[in-house]
Amino acid sequence: MKTIRITLGTDLIERVDVHVKRLGTTRSEFATEALKYALKRLDQEESEERHMEGYHRDPAKPGEFEVREADRAWGGDAWEAD
Repeated sequence: MKTIRITLGTDLIERVDVHVKRLGTTRSEFATEALKYALKRLDQEESEERHMEGYHRDPAKPGEFEVREADRAWGGDAWEAD
């Protein structure tokens, strides 16, 4: 683990301190979890962007995701005994 120094505005530190006290944690733990959360969101956004780019390059073809009536789980006799 490494120690880093960052500069934060007074208002931000005060807001963090309110939550740190309420959560019973430390500034360091709070910042670590906040950074993990931010990185996870960025990773998800990048993944979704790649996914959308893929569909723009190779869009779904008509009928590609259709399910035959006989294969639908919610068909008229889905709950009847065989």
